[in-house]
Amino acid sequence: MKFGGTSVQGAGEFARVAEIVSSEKENSPVVVTSAMAKVTDALLNAFEAAKKGEVAAAFESLQPHFERHTKVSEKLTGGAGRESFQTELDYAREELNDLLVRASRRSLPLAMLKDAVVSYGEQLSSRLLAEVLKAKNLNAHHADARRLIVTDDEYGSAQPIWDETERLIQLELQPLLNNGEIPVLGGFIAASRGGETTVLGRGGSDYSAALIGAALKAREIQIWTDVTGVLTCDPRICPEARTLKTLSYEEAAELAYFGAKVLHPKTIQPAVDRQISVRVCNSHQPNERGTMILPQAQTTRRKVKSIAYKKGITILHITSARMLGAYGFMSAIFQIFERHRTVIDVVTTSEVSVSLTLDNTDALEAVVRDLQRIGTVEIEPDQAVVCVVGSGLRDTSGVASQIFAAISDINVSLISHGASSVNMTFVVREAVVGEVIKRLHTEFFTN
Repeated sequence: MKFGGTSVQGAGEFARVAEIVSSEKENSPVVVTSAMAKVTDALLNAFEAAKKGEVAAAFESLQPHFERHTKVSEKLTGGAGRESFQTELDYAREELNDLLVRASRRSLPLAMLKDAVVSYGEQLSSRLLAEVLKAKNLNAHHADARRLIVTDDEYGSAQPIWDETERLIQLELQPLLNNGEIPVLGGFIAASRGGETTVLGRGGSDYSAALIGAALKAREIQIWTDVTGVLTCDPRICPEARTLKTLSYEEAAELAYFGAKVLHPKTIQPAVDRQISVRVCNSHQPNERGTMILPQAQTTRRKVKSIAYKKGITILHITSARMLGAYGFMSAIFQIFERHRTVIDVVTTSEVSVSLTLDNTDALEAVVRDLQRIGTVEIEPDQAVVCVVGSGLRDTSGVASQIFAAISDINVSLISHGASSVNMTFVVREAVVGEVIKRLHTEFFTN
């Protein structure tokens, strides 16, 4: 059972999580929690300020968040539990202050220090949740995820070393479960083989839960968030969007990659490997069933399941007459992106040109400079990717004509169809993506 930041943002939410965990106590749950809402951002901002030498201001900016933890502890724990958490909080204050000083002096690699600083969100929330569960007479046991999930040294987005991680999770957590205890861990955080704190990157807490679920051969992995499952589209654009009962792994991964915020594609992988169902639930409405993500798609009349989008996209058009009839051209392009560690989303090709989209433009200048050695480069910023997802789209006649008829007066820059059997992806200007989503939702879900 993984609880996101909005599920543990205050005393009311912590109390609700305790009730949800209590309702599952007969099923040997393992609890994974994110940092309290807004705490990760506060830690990142403090780190950036410390880098500039503003250590006192950086540490002071964290005080309101320390107080938030204290208030929850005062309201929901008592006696030894409150005292135990306060001791941990005092340690965390000292250690964070020391890390911020080190960041200002650059006495260790900054990427290493950044992971260490940002890890305190999950360290504190998991210790606090364990004490809250104990206060509710649940047999909770805090476990440090950094002792269980072993990663490489890629700070900021470390990759787990599966064999070692699986062995440690089984060694540490299975005896607790056999003893009727409820392990409580922080998500997102791990450690390298050398024992240095690392983090798993975006969607890291979900990933932690999936790794633990896979290692323990869980019956189900539950992702508790603030929405009721995966919706037919973004409810901020279409308030009438509704919850999907089921999705396949493949559909969920495509939706997540192309902007649906509920899951990150990496989350799915350990579950795919072990054929474990993933349920997305709403901690504010625990009686709703949410969306079950299954190994295979269930047959339905409706071919389109959901519509996702991603803003802030930049298109690059690379044109070169040398490409005509030449081999190795695509390889040369991809090597440039690999060298600059830049991920490509959508690719389309013609005889003499390649068009592709990026959502991370940190290295754009350097990438373009290298690409210009092999062709002319045109840049189109402020674009958005729209992704229509559903099993069997590639094999179903008429769906593409429905999509483009609904938006016939809107210019489409790129189209990708066929690479996946479950999605059709295209690119429009960011300014019109809301209108595109509304029309498609009306076409496939209202009409």
